[in-house]
Amino acid sequence: MYQQPPVQYIEPLFRPPSEARSLIIQVTNGCSWNRCSYCEMYTAPQKKFRPRPEAEVLAEIRRCAQQGLTPRRVFLADGDALVLSMRRLRNILAEIKSALPSVSRVSSYCLPSNLKNKSDDDLAELKGLGLRVIYVGAEIGDDEVLQKVDKGESRASTVAALQRARAAGIKTSVMILNGLGGKALSRQHALASAQLINATQPDYLATLVLTFYQGRERFETSFGQRFEELDSVALCEEMQIFIGALELENTIFRSDHVSNHLVLKGELGKDKNRLLSEIEQAIEHFRKHPEFDHGQLGY
Repeated sequence: MYQQPPVQYIEPLFRPPSEARSLIIQVTNGCSWNRCSYCEMYTAPQKKFRPRPEAEVLAEIRRCAQQGLTPRRVFLADGDALVLSMRRLRNILAEIKSALPSVSRVSSYCLPSNLKNKSDDDLAELKGLGLRVIYVGAEIGDDEVLQKVDKGESRASTVAALQRARAAGIKTSVMILNGLGGKALSRQHALASAQLINATQPDYLATLVLTFYQGRERFETSFGQRFEELDSVALCEEMQIFIGALELENTIFRSDHVSNHLVLKGELGKDKNRLLSEIEQAIEHFRKHPEFDHGQLGY
């Protein structure tokens, strides 16, 4: 007898690397902002933003239970599940808690601007219903570059959202996009981004590298000036400035996305000196062996 799959997706589907073993429930399709010129995640025609019908989402959660799934973690897709109203989020999280008692953590991507519509009491309630982690693509802490890439956020809006989430007991995972300012604004990017991270003390920090899988035209049109992409040496030097300026107490750091030219893992701040040493080794390596430029190395 045919058994309907418990969940169905509008592809492509994206999730953070750390959610590889999570049950993914697609509560929205696409991203409510979807104007960032560097982002190619939701540009396909079928990814036009819309919330998925609530009854459809709740039915999928129940099917997961009926088919015997016992996930430990659930990730709410797509780009910014917290754009949904508190009523919808409350119903979805309550259904997960009721139907899937094995779940100990629910997480989602989050645009900082979407938290403006959630009160402090709302955030505390979401945490109580199981929302444990939000992933915020801050990308950069520099307002000049944020405007150039049409991010729709400022450093202040990102800092405020991250601080409010942490105050509610929700863990924060922040992504910074290495190379986003190009050669001209590389140092500015590194220092401003470090200031943002220092001000928010996220639980998790990751860096990715600006990559143009679908071409550079859209990005360069938005950037508004000649953009010089960073090579592997310059990317490592930018990372060196960024890590060197961080003043963190207890943040898990990862630079192991497929886009990264250098794999780095550690805890900041106790591993700061080791990470800086590994970056220096990578810079020396790329300078001696330019044929390995744009390769992914691990030390």
